[in-house]
Amino acid sequence: MTPSARLLAAIDLLEEIDSAGRKPADAVANNFFRTRRFIGSGDRRAVSDRVWAILRARRRLQWWLARAGAHPAPRLLLAASLLLEGWTMQGVLESFSGGQFAPPPLGTEEKSVLRPLEGRTLDHASMDEATRLEIPDWILPHLQTRFGDHLATEMAAMAEPAPLDLRVNALKSTLDAAQAALLAEGIEAAPTPLSPWGLRVAHRRAVTSGPAFQTGAIEIQDEGSQLVAHLVGAAPGMRVADWCAGAGGKTLAIAATMENRGHIVACDVSEVRLEGAVKRLRRAGVHNVERHLTTEGDKWIKRRAQSFDRVLVDAPCTGTGTWRRNPDGRLRLTELDYTELVPKQARILDAAARLVRPGGRLIYATCSLLQGENEDQIDAFLARQPGWTVRPISEVWTLPAPLPCPDPYLVLTPLQHGTDGFFAAVLDRAEAAPAP
Repeated sequence: MTPSARLLAAIDLLEEIDSAGRKPADAVANNFFRTRRFIGSGDRRAVSDRVWAILRARRRLQWWLARAGAHPAPRLLLAASLLLEGWTMQGVLESFSGGQFAPPPLGTEEKSVLRPLEGRTLDHASMDEATRLEIPDWILPHLQTRFGDHLATEMAAMAEPAPLDLRVNALKSTLDAAQAALLAEGIEAAPTPLSPWGLRVAHRRAVTSGPAFQTGAIEIQDEGSQLVAHLVGAAPGMRVADWCAGAGGKTLAIAATMENRGHIVACDVSEVRLEGAVKRLRRAGVHNVERHLTTEGDKWIKRRAQSFDRVLVDAPCTGTGTWRRNPDGRLRLTELDYTELVPKQARILDAAARLVRPGGRLIYATCSLLQGENEDQIDAFLARQPGWTVRPISEVWTLPAPLPCPDPYLVLTPLQHGTDGFFAAVLDRAEAAPAP
């Protein structure tokens, strides 16, 4: 594809993302390229990089366009992005040439909006803090509570593209063997600093079509997510419930630590997500997992009450810790989402707690940066549920790497740890009182 053709494809993809409403941008992009097989891998990467750069800077781009009284249509957003990253107006006009596979020429009104942007940069002294940080207005006080004076640097790290993290499947391979297998595919991967099962690829690469992935030697999983699975402390022979299992990423990691011995129940409210886990389980060589579709008023909880050694609650959350991978999440997230999620998380936590045997352990995790979904949830749970105590992570951390954060909780951020943003708390249930 010519450079102009790539710009046209980027505009088309932006239009599809905008018209998809609340559907995640990565899902829209996957479908976009699936229906355009003629776009090669290098061109796909170039188009995706261009679009994701716009998503990361969208609030500031819209600020510039609003300043000129213009509607932020996808083609204007792209043209403004080019100018604010150093292109000349002449270069933009030549790219919007209207030639074969090129964007149509810019109109007189579009030119008048864009010309004042030449020689400018994305940031401007008049921008409000939420716009400058590329976050929704309502969430600013929540993030200020979390990060204080470090908010700007934390959000700058969150705005950087994430690397590709992989987890080596200990049931099928070793770190060295998987690293060598990837290198044979032309992919350089280095061990992650915290997880002993992690490999990190500096830039996005298509690993899912290669032998290392197809044979189940590796899985795509952020290092922070791998550490959450470690905190479960699942050992061979245990009974474990993954209460919000989704497509089974943490289920797979837990099965590896259990060496395929014992029993795992992967639970979720979505049959589609649970069905999606089947292929992953087979590829990984995992055969100690049972799937369970949870429903409202699920009697299964009553029948299995106090029968699990470990229960992991990877709760549905705002996903604010994953913004470097999903920058469109900032645009889709509303305050209503947050206010609805907090009580939902509490209900899920209470339901899952019923499954833990006396002396067993409950692990609560989110990929959120917000205190209301994390520390406040644990405080509220302890207040309404007697017989539970927080186990400091220093007491369950058995990895060679040093503890990444102070007790009592696991709190990870891109700036401080190079992972996605994660929170995890380990809770112990008291042993049953001895019989009289």
